[in-house]
Amino acid sequence: MFTDRISDYFEGVAAKYLTAVDADRARSNQHEIGGLPAVGFKKYLGTPGKDVENRFDAKQVYITDESLAPEVVDGSVTWYDCRRKQPHRRPEYRLYYYRNAVTELLTEGDFLLIAKMRDDSLLMVFTSAGSSIESQLRALFGLDVIGTSFTPGRLDSMELLLPLRNMLEDLGLELNPKTTNDGYWLDRVVEKFGDDGFPSTAQFSLFARNTSPGNVDPFVCPDSAILDWMGHEEMLFRILERHLISKKLDLGFADDVESFISFSLSVQNRRKSRVGFAFEDHLDEIFKSNGLRYEQGRGKFGVTENNSRPDFLFPGFAEYRDPLFPDECLLMLGAKTTCKDRWRQVLSEADRISQKHLVTLEAAISTRQTSEMRAQALQLVVPKAIHSTYTKEQEAWLYSLSDFISIVSRGTRRVIG
Repeated sequence: MFTDRISDYFEGVAAKYLTAVDADRARSNQHEIGGLPAVGFKKYLGTPGKDVENRFDAKQVYITDESLAPEVVDGSVTWYDCRRKQPHRRPEYRLYYYRNAVTELLTEGDFLLIAKMRDDSLLMVFTSAGSSIESQLRALFGLDVIGTSFTPGRLDSMELLLPLRNMLEDLGLELNPKTTNDGYWLDRVVEKFGDDGFPSTAQFSLFARNTSPGNVDPFVCPDSAILDWMGHEEMLFRILERHLISKKLDLGFADDVESFISFSLSVQNRRKSRVGFAFEDHLDEIFKSNGLRYEQGRGKFGVTENNSRPDFLFPGFAEYRDPLFPDECLLMLGAKTTCKDRWRQVLSEADRISQKHLVTLEAAISTRQTSEMRAQALQLVVPKAIHSTYTKEQEAWLYSLSDFISIVSRGTRRVIG
């Protein structure tokens, strides 16, 4: 498992909703953000004199719930005294940002999180108000109340859970810390699979379960098991990936730019595709350990209407196709590590089942999205440790993985009885 903390990457954090002066080009051409000294940012950005400007590298990100990928600009910002031409007045520090593809998207009311990083750069994340990204960042940094003035965040409000780690990496941060145990784990992986390439996801997931230091019983603690296994596998994968990339870079690309680009894309695509398969594989093991009857949407007969393939169907596809089998004894479960708008795909995967279920690792999905899920008769299933990232009202509605397993078990007993 990863042992790094939020404070290993961040020094200070604050957030607000943008005002017209911050963002609206029709009402302000200043490209400035004020108010940071009030939340302690002078200790991070300094107190430049009247004839000095402090410039910082800044990763600026604009992302929405509908974004296939965030808009990211690696640029710079300037921290300066806007009263520098008035030598007898007290300084008023503001952050000047330059026009780019991200700032062109800003509108009044957008959520802004600004963070001073340990590498002396800044992270500026913009998103529409009420989005899941806003909810996740607020949960991560303990930002309970947000207005049009900056609110300081906390670096100790929450553990850096795997879904929150993945969210930060989606924003362009590289959270892949080396530890003193990396050599030990690399030796074990190479001993098992060699170092000529990546093993299959099924093989690697099994290895992760068998070597997980947590030794969690999936029958007793299914919610802990899924997070433990996913976290351990992610750590092992990053260690092996770093080793294989290093080998590839040592060989070089002989100035072949296309080969380098292709290699870089393959790294990103492998990360994204592997995690979904690993999630289903670990769920499969948990359901087997709990003695559930189910089938996965694979093979010639693993389909429902319109050739749809539910990730998990309880008790199975033969029962689903049997018109005499009672509808109320059928359950389906979609599995998505993150939801975004893709959760709607689950709604059409099994017409006989009115109440759909979806298991996810995503933290702090917006209330707008979860309200829509409830209206569409979709019940969200989230590992228990992630529930605290949601609002109290959402928490009361969420199912844990253990809750879902209990429902399936009761349905199975009803059929048998």
